[in-house]
Amino acid sequence: MKLNYKREGSGEPLIIVHGLFGNLDNWQTLGKKFAEKYDTIIVDQRNHGHSPHDDVFNYDVMAEDLIELINDLNLKNVNIIGHSMGGKATMRLAQLRPDLLHKIVIVDIGPKGYPIHHDTILEGLHAIDFDVVKTRSAADEVISKYISAPDVKMFLLKNLYWKEKGQLDWRINLPVISDNMEKIVAAIPKDIVGTPTLFIRGEKSNYIVEEDYNEIFNQFINSDIETIYNAGHWIHAENPFDFYQLVIDFLD
Repeated sequence: MKLNYKREGSGEPLIIVHGLFGNLDNWQTLGKKFAEKYDTIIVDQRNHGHSPHDDVFNYDVMAEDLIELINDLNLKNVNIIGHSMGGKATMRLAQLRPDLLHKIVIVDIGPKGYPIHHDTILEGLHAIDFDVVKTRSAADEVISKYISAPDVKMFLLKNLYWKEKGQLDWRINLPVISDNMEKIVAAIPKDIVGTPTLFIRGEKSNYIVEEDYNEIFNQFINSDIETIYNAGHWIHAENPFDFYQLVIDFLD
């Protein structure tokens, strides 16, 4: 699949891959900062942003999408930052094609499986009936019945767009995401990865806990785990300065 992307800067290639319900816009501010030192390519994953929709949605095809992008752009020794779902896609890529990679940064996600924990978000998204909801403020009013956190609502509602005059819709492929949630939270295969890898966890997040460290080190045999304080799951948005410094130190 030909992924939508934005490219800026020069130097070693650096691909940035967003998480579930996200898109490349979530990374534009940091992307510009990384572009001061790297050939920075921010992507929309399949079924997200401006990339194509498809009924097949799992980590094998997400990794294949990234491989296709790397080949199309004729990139070598690629660095990748992957957040959450994008981190798992990056881990799977490192298992399938380590020869394409230089270093990878996995942001607040481990290789293990997770329980499905997006039920309330999916309920809120499905509750917005676009035959009735005709404004962004009306969509906010509906989703507020399910999600109270302003930052989470803002993040989700960024997926709204005007399909045509007076008609809102989702850019995300909501039906396919909903139908494939078990695959999204599933563990990646147990293949050993030797690519230099930095796992970054948020102090306030429970996606990577100390009990996971041995499993991560046994599978990613050339890896480190660092914690960023005053940050939860969306580390790059909550503490961008420390995140940037940590990534640059690792990549350099």
